[in-house]
Amino acid sequence: MALRKLWLNLNGADRMMVCDPEKDSLADVLRRVGLTGTKVGCGTGVCGACNVILDGELVRSCIKKIKNVADYSQVLTIEGIGTPTNLHPLQQAWITYGGVQCGFCSPGFIVSAYALLLQNPSPTRAEVRHWFTVNKNSCRCCGWKPLIDCVME
Repeated sequence: MALRKLWLNLNGADRMMVCDPEKDSLADVLRRVGLTGTKVGCGTGVCGACNVILDGELVRSCIKKIKNVADYSQVLTIEGIGTPTNLHPLQQAWITYGGVQCGFCSPGFIVSAYALLLQNPSPTRAEVRHWFTVNKNSCRCCGWKPLIDCVME
C-alpha cells in the first residue's frame, strides 16, 4: 500500500491528508477528516447522497477515486454551504418547506441544488426537476415536490 499526501481546499481551507490513492474515494477522505455530512448511500454513484462540488462541478464523491483528484482541488461539502448559526437559504428552505423526512439524502440534494443555482440563479420548476433527474438524486421518503418547493423558495 503506497500512501499519498494530498492537499485539498475543503470548504475554503487548505487541508493536508494522507490517503491510499488506489483504495480511497473522495467520500472516504472527507468522512475521515470529519466532514460526515457527505453521506454514502449506495456506494455506486446512483443515489446522490454523497454529492459534493469538486472544482465547480457536481460529483459523486463515493465513486470519485482520490487518485483522480489533483492537489489543491477545491471541494465544497454541505458543511461549507452554511453554518448552524447562519444557515444558507437553501438549508432554511429545507426546514421551512418540509424537504426532509429521514434526512439521509438531504445533504446531497442541497449540494446538488446549490450547484444548480450557481449555474442558473432563477430556475423554473421544470428545470429543477430536470436537474435532479439528470443528476440522479434519489429520495425514498418524500418525493420531489417538497424538494422542488425548497429550491424555488
